[in-house]
Amino acid sequence: MEENNKIILAYSGGLDTSVILKWLVNLDYEVVCFIGDIGQSDDFKSAKLKAEKLGASKVIIEDLKNPFIIDYVYPALQGNAIYEGRYLLGTALARLVLAKAQIEIAHNENASIVSHGSTAKGNDQVRFELAYHALDPNINVFSPWRDIEFSNQFKGRNDLLSYAEKWQIPITASKGKPYSEDENLIHISHEAGILEDPSKRHDPSVFSLTEDISNAPDEETKLEIKFIDGIPVSVSNLDDNTIYDNPLEIMNYLNLVGRKNGIGRVDMVENRFIGIKSRGVYETPGATILFEAHRDLEGIAMDKEVMHIRDLLIPKFSELIYNGFWFSPEMDFLLTAIRKSQEAVDGVVRLALLKGNIIMIGRESPTSLYDQDLSSMDIEGGFEAKDSEGFININSIRLMAHKIVLQRKDPYKWRGKEKK
Repeated sequence: MEENNKIILAYSGGLDTSVILKWLVNLDYEVVCFIGDIGQSDDFKSAKLKAEKLGASKVIIEDLKNPFIIDYVYPALQGNAIYEGRYLLGTALARLVLAKAQIEIAHNENASIVSHGSTAKGNDQVRFELAYHALDPNINVFSPWRDIEFSNQFKGRNDLLSYAEKWQIPITASKGKPYSEDENLIHISHEAGILEDPSKRHDPSVFSLTEDISNAPDEETKLEIKFIDGIPVSVSNLDDNTIYDNPLEIMNYLNLVGRKNGIGRVDMVENRFIGIKSRGVYETPGATILFEAHRDLEGIAMDKEVMHIRDLLIPKFSELIYNGFWFSPEMDFLLTAIRKSQEAVDGVVRLALLKGNIIMIGRESPTSLYDQDLSSMDIEGGFEAKDSEGFININSIRLMAHKIVLQRKDPYKWRGKEKK
């Protein structure tokens, strides 16, 4: 691609990217603004008009909700991706679909540069740029918050607001905004500002996608979710027989009932890729329901050893997503293994939602490995009880040998004799 001064800017319409847009235009760059619709509750029409007013040569709005779910959320679900045991990776997954679309637009527009508004301390700069370079090794990246000229001019939020006032950039933010947010189809994150002190409880007003459990209904909402190859294909309300069977409808409906029942709130301190700890407050209603249902179905339909090996991969799989290595050879390897592990994860899970809780009430699978007769404590047959003695004896050999060796060598004498 021939180098030129055309930049594809990932644009949100917020303070940071609006200032970046105007700043680049003032430096005589041709800026094409890219807005990805990944389910955030933004006014895209207003954002487009603002970008055009600030000098964007073109504004491209792409509906990415379906590819977001199908190409990223569902594969993550198949692998039970959850970072540090709590975070369902809503922001990290969203950056992937945005970065891929942005590179495609750069190719279509014959632009040699892509840009984003992520800060120099956060994870998103890494996620965007690793994806850019993996998808197009020849692309140039402009990161404003790491640019010396830009960062010298804008030391913080107040400088951005002053610049916006000078150049008549319409904004809704104020100098007193208490925290920042990032929203998409599967979650919203809240961080920074008043949330930076992890010793203080968040204010209830922070939450916007979920009801407080004190306001949630006193009656259960009962659902049935059907999976094929570990992917949800339908959700049914067992009370009113409502059925949804396409990815976007499934997610929207689960977000709706999850919201009503206070599902999916997380307040945690996590480890950013760049080494800084940060506090994040997350709301992930629908995806939390899917995560719990999928994991429950695996219990009945997934081979024990395959499950245990796959589970060993979950922390690394989740870490790769969090850090931005989706488009990497190691991720290709993991996704192939995960897809293979899901070939028999078919069936339905019935569950109840009640005041922040997800209660499993039943599961069935045509590929079930569960045998009620074998598992029953009341029924004999299909399994000789005396065979257990040999099984135990064989598995005890290693343990007994280990104990004998320890007694001979006394390797733990430095910490005192074992109590008998």
